[in-house]
Amino acid sequence: MPNHYDLIAIGAGSGGLSVAERAAKHGAKCAVIEKGPLGGTCVNVGCVPKKVMWFGASIAHTLQDAAGYGFRFDTPSFDWATLKQARDGYVQGINGWYHTYLADSDIDEIPGQARFVDAHTLEVEGQRYTADHIVIAVGGTPALPDIPGAELGITSDGFFDLEALPRRVAVVGAGYIAVELAGVLNALGSDVTMLLRKEHLLRNFDAMLRESLMEEMLNDGIGILAGSQVAAVTKQDDGSLCIETTNGQRLEGFDQIVWAIGRNPLTADLDLAAAGVAMTEDGFVPSDDFENTNVPGIYAVGDVTGKPALTPVAIAAGRRLGDRLFGGMKERRLVYEHISTVVFSHPPIGTVGLTEDEARATHGDAVKIYQTRFTPMYYAPVEHKRQTAMKLVTVGAQEKVVGCHIIGDGADEMLQGFAVAIRMGATKQDLDDTVAIHPTSAEELVTMR
Repeated sequence: MPNHYDLIAIGAGSGGLSVAERAAKHGAKCAVIEKGPLGGTCVNVGCVPKKVMWFGASIAHTLQDAAGYGFRFDTPSFDWATLKQARDGYVQGINGWYHTYLADSDIDEIPGQARFVDAHTLEVEGQRYTADHIVIAVGGTPALPDIPGAELGITSDGFFDLEALPRRVAVVGAGYIAVELAGVLNALGSDVTMLLRKEHLLRNFDAMLRESLMEEMLNDGIGILAGSQVAAVTKQDDGSLCIETTNGQRLEGFDQIVWAIGRNPLTADLDLAAAGVAMTEDGFVPSDDFENTNVPGIYAVGDVTGKPALTPVAIAAGRRLGDRLFGGMKERRLVYEHISTVVFSHPPIGTVGLTEDEARATHGDAVKIYQTRFTPMYYAPVEHKRQTAMKLVTVGAQEKVVGCHIIGDGADEMLQGFAVAIRMGATKQDLDDTVAIHPTSAEELVTMR
């Protein structure tokens, strides 16, 4: 194994693997350094295992609906261990594939913790490596609150280690990880209570999405306590957990507490100061529009930058950086606008572009809103009905679509195509001129008045 490379990526998650893979395709000699399993957060304790659990939860909802379509079952039983085993086996298969893929791509794999010696030198397990270009792509890790008893709870990482379905769970947080885990646990049979520090779920999302999701979660039997900040956690004599809040509430009888209060960048052990790399107070590594840090030859992509913490964002930024550095594409970069995203709640959310509030703050009276709310046909014979809600945010005389927000069954799949249209500058008239696919929920986006 050589000691000098054209490019070294620190972190073998979505961003690091993508930049090394693309650079190698352009002929660069590359290596990735990783102290944990290949694939990073997404593959091991994020998108991939979460989506498997979401599918399981969705099947539980379908079983509840089956009677409306004439199907009769004895009371279904659910075995957490079976689902966990299948999920973990799938993840392990991806891990194994990555090792083969790196070898086939002539990318060296260096296991261990990297630390900077200088701007072009890294040390890993006592061995030094140099590179013309170094990419920081170490990602993040779930945050724990600084309160007594925080260690008695688990984070989203710990969720994937659970050997059994907890009977009664508190989920602390209001972001997408919190609502996703709460929805999965509730659907699979846990009694779930959410504690929100402020008043809303998904505070940065469009108000229609926030309000609709809260309504659906309450209808599903999830308890939501807004304005409840946890002050301490204690273990009771019977082994259960008790939560005390800053406003004097005392909540008892939990088998498990899940912290979903945010993520911190994994930069503490990199010794970035040795290379002169600037960080924020929170430990993020700022990078410009071309993923450059303040030090020439050192770049940062993915969650560690504080930019949108989404797997496809890290992949896209990494690939474009590889193209720019080694593919002769000097202006190649990721444009951080119109990034679509999905929340795998129940029902799922799909969103791209500006919220209504953001659009009005920028464009004022030039904003026009189109929205609809309806019960999809699927629920016609079903007792427990879910609503779908959609909103288009348009701007100007041509009614250019600058935001699209959907909550309802299929939102996760239908958004991708509309995201392409919005990125290409679609207007409301363009959507109106598109023939609807009937009967679907998606047709509402091209027939909205």
